Amino acid sequence: MTLEQWLLIAIIIISTTLYITQRLRTELVALLTITALGLSGILSPDAALSGFSSSALITVAAMFVLSNGLLKTGALESVVAFLGHYAQGSLRRLLTAVGVTVASASAFVNNTPVVVMMMPVLLSLSRSTGMRASKLLLPLSYFAILGGTVTLLGTSTNILLDDLYRRAGGPGFGLFDFTPLGLIYLILGGAYIVLLGPRLLPDTASLAELTALQPANRYLTEVIVTAHSSLVGRAVPAVLTPTLGAAPRPPIAQTRHRRIVNARDEAGGDGASLALLQLIRAEVPYRGRELETLAFAVGDVLLIAGTVSDLTRFTSRTRTTPGSALRDGERAPINDVRQQMMEAVVLPASPYVGRLIGDLDVYQEYGVSILGLQHEGRQMVTGLRVRRLASGDVLLLQGEPAALQRLGEWGKMLLVGGAEERTIRADKNWIALLIMLGVVVPAAVADLPIAILAISGALLMVLLGCLRLDEALHSLDSPTLFLIAGSIPLGSAMQSTGLAQLSVDSLLRLLDGVPPAVFVSVFYLLTSILTEILSNNAVAVLLTPIAYSLSATLGIDPRPLLVAVAFGASASFMTPIGYQTNAIVMGPGGYTFKDYLRMGAPLNLLLWLTASIFIPVFFPLH
Repeated sequence: MTLEQWLLIAIIIISTTLYITQRLRTELVALLTITALGLSGILSPDAALSGFSSSALITVAAMFVLSNGLLKTGALESVVAFLGHYAQGSLRRLLTAVGVTVASASAFVNNTPVVVMMMPVLLSLSRSTGMRASKLLLPLSYFAILGGTVTLLGTSTNILLDDLYRRAGGPGFGLFDFTPLGLIYLILGGAYIVLLGPRLLPDTASLAELTALQPANRYLTEVIVTAHSSLVGRAVPAVLTPTLGAAPRPPIAQTRHRRIVNARDEAGGDGASLALLQLIRAEVPYRGRELETLAFAVGDVLLIAGTVSDLTRFTSRTRTTPGSALRDGERAPINDVRQQMMEAVVLPASPYVGRLIGDLDVYQEYGVSILGLQHEGRQMVTGLRVRRLASGDVLLLQGEPAALQRLGEWGKMLLVGGAEERTIRADKNWIALLIMLGVVVPAAVADLPIAILAISGALLMVLLGCLRLDEALHSLDSPTLFLIAGSIPLGSAMQSTGLAQLSVDSLLRLLDGVPPAVFVSVFYLLTSILTEILSNNAVAVLLTPIAYSLSATLGIDPRPLLVAVAFGASASFMTPIGYQTNAIVMGPGGYTFKDYLRMGAPLNLLLWLTASIFIPVFFPLH
């Protein structure tokens, strides 16, 4: 191996590690990667900066604006009444309706905004029908991913791979070239979700569901069980009485939570009733039936709901300590329970991703306090100052409703339980849909450049009032865009240094004598596994030059291998970090890593076998 190849491997390893750990923001890592490639002499300055002139980057940016136009006009929210009516109390019927709606939208709109748009809709349906959000939100993400495989516009990975193919001298992919295989994916994956999802998905209430059930005259606060508290050592079932409904049906008041039994003794008021929504111990949240085997211990953090007077009396009688809120790096007691408490999902484009929570300054700017953080299923209420936010993290916030809404909008966070109340421009929804059709139809029938059509559509969204200019600019997902700009030159460097061909030679020695169709299957499996750990776009960029070199060496058409990379990078279901929509639904759905593995691993296996059979059929090797 040459010095250039070793240097490129070092750059790839360092940048990949930084992307995974998010020690630095994605934008910074991308710029550092570009700088390293240019200063090291691996690429010329023009080649190192080529990602910023990529048509893929322009197209993806314009698609984010188009997607936000649909979001701001509520173009898909008219399906709420249809979904509720069609379901008729059946979870499988509702999942089918969600699948058709979400997959259809995701085929032509970036799937991340579709999930952001539809999650409040499904949470509202969950509350009105009594169906658990945990049965709905992961299918929402999965259907969005499956829908994104149907057309070229469905996911940024497809757009990026098409651009890389054209840069290598190929003809590129048409808008519907992926459709035959994508429809098979959607049918098989959709059947799996609808038929097995209700059985494999957890039946648990998330914190967002429990807090949303509290009446307007009841407030939420955290209390800490101290060493001197009268609760220490007492079994939770001895102090708390379950109020469980037999099935997840209305009335919503039957949702699983526990109420304090001896309320007159503990809270000191006639008829007082305090609801325990969650107990956190060693960063593990416990809710519902999980509380039945627990006894209160020192350090437990309780999230309880009740009237102001009841909450005050309870902390006094039980000698528990009110929790504290993080206010711009400083801890302060929760002394105003009248403020609204809400969960906020950190979206991939949030400017707070990668930053220390103690440095966010959201109290000074918005008057909002941070009470806790949920990261990959762990609930944290201490040590928040030194925690770095990651995409998909869930913050427990407290503040005035208007302040929370402002923070959610400008901080690019999805307020769970409050986002569905946002103001939408419903009178513009048909305009937004017509603009989207104006992008898709010419691309399909006239083979016009998608980048130009997408830019035109984004411009019309602003000119016709579907979006304000500041909203259009704010909708640009800078982490995704910079990741594309930083990844494209990496692919070029792998070709120019010969690292791609070296990888091909190693693969050929490993799989000596196997038929070319086996390489398609192996490439898909490799892409799928790597995508569960890395960004799907980064994996696509790293494997595309290897696929192109392998096809030249084997003397086969590169399209089957490129399609394997496209579908393997898009169809990621086993972990919350493999695809950003999976991370977005984790907190609101109350999911754990185990839930993703149980539901996603069989689906990954099913689609791998499907791809191995059908890619050579739709994209012949010769």
